[in-house]
Amino acid sequence: MAEKQADPDMKGWLYKWTNYLKGYQKRWFVLTNGLLSYYRSQAEMLHTCRGTISLHGAVIHTEDSCNFVISNGGTQTFHLKASSEVERQKWVTALELAKAKAIRQMESGELPMVEDWSFVNQDEDEEDVGDSGADDVANTLKVLTAKLEDLRTCHDLIMKHGAALQKSLSELEVLDASTQDLNAKTKTVNERATLFRISSNAMINACNDYVDVSSTAGRKWQRLLQHERDQRLRLEDMVEQLARQHSHLEQEAKEQMNQAMPPGVQGPDTSSTPVTECVSQQASAAGHSHSEDEEENEFEDALEELAENFIVHVNTGQAHKRTSSNVSQVSEGQGVGDTVSASSSEGEAQDNTVQVIMRKDNTDSSYSLSEEMASLNGSQATTPTEPEGKQANGRPKRQRRVRVPDKPNYPINLWSIMKNCIGKELSKIPMPVNFSEPLSFLQRLTEDFEYSDILDRAAQIEDSCEQLSLVAAFTVSSYATTALRTAKPFNPLLGETYECDRTDDLGWRAVSEQVSHHPPIVAQFVEGSSGWNSWQEFAMSSKFRGKYLQIIPLGIAHLEFRSSGNHYTWRKVSTTVHNMIVGKLWLDNHGEMEIVNHHTGDKCCLKFVPYSYFSRETPKKVTGYVVDSEGTLKWFITGMWDEKIEACRVISQSLRGGKPVYETGPPKVLWKRNPINPEAERYYNFTELACQLNEPEEMVCPTDSRNRPDQRLMEEGRWDEANAEKLRLEEKQRATRRSREAEAEQAAAEGREYPAYSPQWFCKETDDVTGALIFRYTHEYWDCKERQDWSRCPDIF
Repeated sequence: MAEKQADPDMKGWLYKWTNYLKGYQKRWFVLTNGLLSYYRSQAEMLHTCRGTISLHGAVIHTEDSCNFVISNGGTQTFHLKASSEVERQKWVTALELAKAKAIRQMESGELPMVEDWSFVNQDEDEEDVGDSGADDVANTLKVLTAKLEDLRTCHDLIMKHGAALQKSLSELEVLDASTQDLNAKTKTVNERATLFRISSNAMINACNDYVDVSSTAGRKWQRLLQHERDQRLRLEDMVEQLARQHSHLEQEAKEQMNQAMPPGVQGPDTSSTPVTECVSQQASAAGHSHSEDEEENEFEDALEELAENFIVHVNTGQAHKRTSSNVSQVSEGQGVGDTVSASSSEGEAQDNTVQVIMRKDNTDSSYSLSEEMASLNGSQATTPTEPEGKQANGRPKRQRRVRVPDKPNYPINLWSIMKNCIGKELSKIPMPVNFSEPLSFLQRLTEDFEYSDILDRAAQIEDSCEQLSLVAAFTVSSYATTALRTAKPFNPLLGETYECDRTDDLGWRAVSEQVSHHPPIVAQFVEGSSGWNSWQEFAMSSKFRGKYLQIIPLGIAHLEFRSSGNHYTWRKVSTTVHNMIVGKLWLDNHGEMEIVNHHTGDKCCLKFVPYSYFSRETPKKVTGYVVDSEGTLKWFITGMWDEKIEACRVISQSLRGGKPVYETGPPKVLWKRNPINPEAERYYNFTELACQLNEPEEMVCPTDSRNRPDQRLMEEGRWDEANAEKLRLEEKQRATRRSREAEAEQAAAEGREYPAYSPQWFCKETDDVTGALIFRYTHEYWDCKERQDWSRCPDIF
């Protein structure tokens, strides 16, 4: 019997670079006898090895704290990534020891023995090929089946002749040397050994034939697949052009139809298709303009698709009935404010869907929640006014800028940059400032609080579900500027910080810090003077698919109201940047967001509907609802993430014919985007707040983003100097990282512990709410600023 194979020197999960489309993929690696092999899973170790590289003569190169490369002279190269710096060091040490051992064995003539390896000729990480013609596939499969049958036959022969050879050898061992049958037995053994050798050679030849046929077919299918891909891309471009032309023609037809209609009459809506038979709507009492009715109709159409498991029926103003002939008639005896079920008319089809009946009062649809609270209390909340140019404390009010210098027109060769991106993570690609905007990611994250007044209003509300609806509107408002802002913010350097003290005018101040570089993580803490705190960690993973780039946020955002103790958490939705190669860049936010109140158990579910050329959905649409801890619907939410968010309260709910029916109040605007300066396109489409984020300010921390020279040079329009400065800062950061790695290796060799990198203003702790490790704010920054004590700050610029 064969000896049991020795245990591997090391085994475990690593991330291997596969190709430019898939990026890094998780693989199971085994290091044994000087060979590093990998599999898709541990189960594949029994039958299929996906690739092997010999460490004899290989070069092992470490790129950073988690990445390393193994190359054996150009024929094979593995780009690998470990889950942590410690894991990377363990693998590199084991690989170096295995390499030294393999060299010693090679020099002494002891070749390493490897048993039961199943190699494949082609890389498993190549994309799977699709159908390339039924006849071609059938013929190839027929040939491969025949070759596989030959392999099975050779296997049976080898087993048969091997057993006979083993039997003859056993008989030869028990024969006496003087026995006359010795020559006959020896001749039999030689004959059976010859048969075994012939069978083995036949199986080797059959294996070679099988591999040759597979390789030839694989290359042919790859060419066919590439041809189909090119055809598909051309078809997609043609469909996109047709879709744009169709939309343009449809819009022109709608405008012509509206112009031909008498004044005050709205033409048919060609931009949407009804998904359910709803009650007709009629213009209500005088005083409501055409635009107001249009907004209400948009809100009601959006309510119809709030969730997949129910359909919304809405009644506003004077209700209409539909007879069995589907003729709309005004319901007699129903006035404004009366409630009529959409399914109450005779002859209407019954279904098992949910109904929502919206009551329209004689109130303005833009009536805010804070105004409603004030009216319930019998008085209108007012804000004390300040003298112009003065703060409440009497000090002169700071005059802030309202714009930045215009963006210069610098041409750039995209392909010269992309060809250097192959095999690298997107976070490590040195991009020129031509692709950026003069803001760092720390500042861009602070821009989420442009509409912090929503939180100020929410802090005054006692009803937790109503407060949650405002929190939902705030989470959507952070995406308001992304529709126009497709440029990339500057990647912060490790240790870079940003403070934004807007207590005097906006009522909040924020501190942000880049607390980790691999993976990139930003920690932020914001405190509002009206009684709320917000903190978050932002990390992300990116997927580049050729025509588009998808960004998936990984961190969790927190919001806490100090008076009530309501603590909300949520994760941000995904963002996709389209037309990365050809065409004008455009951005879409999509996915589902769940906002949870950990104090009461209330939840809000929001859906950012993805945009599609083939869908008649409203672009940038957001729908959602709020439920309490018992699962009872309290609010319906709808709108667009770049324009406004509205909500209507559920007044009552009942069952009619086994169907839930919800009666709601009128829609109320929770958030509406501030108007953008028409000239903003000349300066990166910045809002007024964005223009003020990088405004120079004295007495800030030395590591503050305002002090970053490459970003400042770009804002001033000196892009060539900014690119040179950017390369200098990145190389300085790499040198600092290499120095730390060398110190860590020396400490490990001496048996000492080397302290890991520690942020300046945040510390790593376990979160009481989520149970995950987070970077918690130490509440020391503003005290240090008051004393101008920046001794703990590193030299990063």
